Amino acid sequence: MHYLTGPMAQLAWVVDDIAAAEAEFGSRHQLDRWTRLDDIHFGPEECSLRGKPADFTAHISMSYVGDLQLELIQPVSGDSLYTEFLAEHGPGLHHACWYVEDLAATLAAAGDPEVLSAGTMAGGEIRFAYVEPGLGGIPFLELAQLGPSMVAFYDDIKAASAAPYRAV
Repeated sequence: MHYLTGPMAQLAWVVDDIAAAEAEFGSRHQLDRWTRLDDIHFGPEECSLRGKPADFTAHISMSYVGDLQLELIQPVSGDSLYTEFLAEHGPGLHHACWYVEDLAATLAAAGDPEVLSAGTMAGGEIRFAYVEPGLGGIPFLELAQLGPSMVAFYDDIKAASAAPYRAV
């Protein structure tokens, strides 16, 4: 994976109950600071699944361990890479993510792999693509290009996650 530079930015799990997953991570790993975004809509104008327009909604929750973002994703409606994974495997580790400077150039450097799911969010502040294989047992690899507003948003979540642990 010579096209990946810098550290891994994120590990993400697909779950069937986001509140229960937040509580489990809190009790097992002392992670009680989560930023949850409920009912995030990924529209067909911005997102695709296996080359076709995708229209789905998910709850997303994020926390940090150091500089590594942990993400929990609960599919709510519609077809997505997340619903496929949940149906085939149940809840579990879904992807590792690297932030890239230029998504198209990174995909080209990777040999133009098949993009399973892709899209833009937050007015273009995030552009993402999922490819496989992932890394050593992690099914998928996400490549994400972030704009300055999204970097600032994630920095705010990281600061909130750094507060001392308190039992929940």
